[in-house]
Amino acid sequence: MRRPAVSSGTVARLSGTAAGATVCTSVGLVLLLTSCGLFPAEPGGSAVSTGQTQDSSPAPSIPAPGPTAPGPTASEGTPSSGWKTFTTTDAGLSFDYPAGWTVKDPGGALGGEFVDVLNAAGKPMAGLRTNIVTGAECVGRTPYEVYDSEPMVALAEGGGADGGVPRYVFESRGDDTDPVATRSTIAAYGITMVPEESGDMACPMFHLFLWPPSGAFFGGTYKPEYNETPGDPALPYLEKAKLYASTPEYRDVRTMITSLRPAELPAG
Repeated sequence: MRRPAVSSGTVARLSGTAAGATVCTSVGLVLLLTSCGLFPAEPGGSAVSTGQTQDSSPAPSIPAPGPTAPGPTASEGTPSSGWKTFTTTDAGLSFDYPAGWTVKDPGGALGGEFVDVLNAAGKPMAGLRTNIVTGAECVGRTPYEVYDSEPMVALAEGGGADGGVPRYVFESRGDDTDPVATRSTIAAYGITMVPEESGDMACPMFHLFLWPPSGAFFGGTYKPEYNETPGDPALPYLEKAKLYASTPEYRDVRTMITSLRPAELPAG
């Protein structure tokens, strides 16, 4: 399996009938956030996914983030109880999610798996997409911050000379002080193959990982109106992102995304 041209900046393309189509999807595929203006869609998908859901209890543990992850994290404490397991229709991937949340197909899939995860209030927390062609180019660097990071060994590329280990990350790009996200300032959580950045500037986010036959996405864009965030609503958007990283809801989001694994593997 080839590694993506990971220098992050151009857009990825859906394979199959969507070949050549730009990926700015309903849940906010984090490829080039500063140019796509990606945000989760309003909740509206009602068709329950044909994937399989079963009880999964107790909830998976949350490993502590790596030592390079700055800022507050939600690694302490326990996620909400009574979790379930969702398995994709092709039986390729599984993940765990809180019992009060739902996994739904919003429609419009052009190939591969296409599901959104909504919390108990019906707000979109994350989306899973597969069969995405990876490949990007760094077109410019901006200020960045990493709030949380963890290797995801269960999704490691088999046989790769460099190990091909993706990592979960909650990060931001930009430094605008507006109380809402802007086209140049955004925060998102997901799984990436991009090595950790060094220095003060970084390429745009590229939240895709290798998964046969091409690539996949599992994550979402941080939106204060969807993601429950304490503090003054007038705070700068990035300050609210930091606060969100310490909430119980974020613990659940993080636990869910980091539980993603090949379907034959048990929860870790």
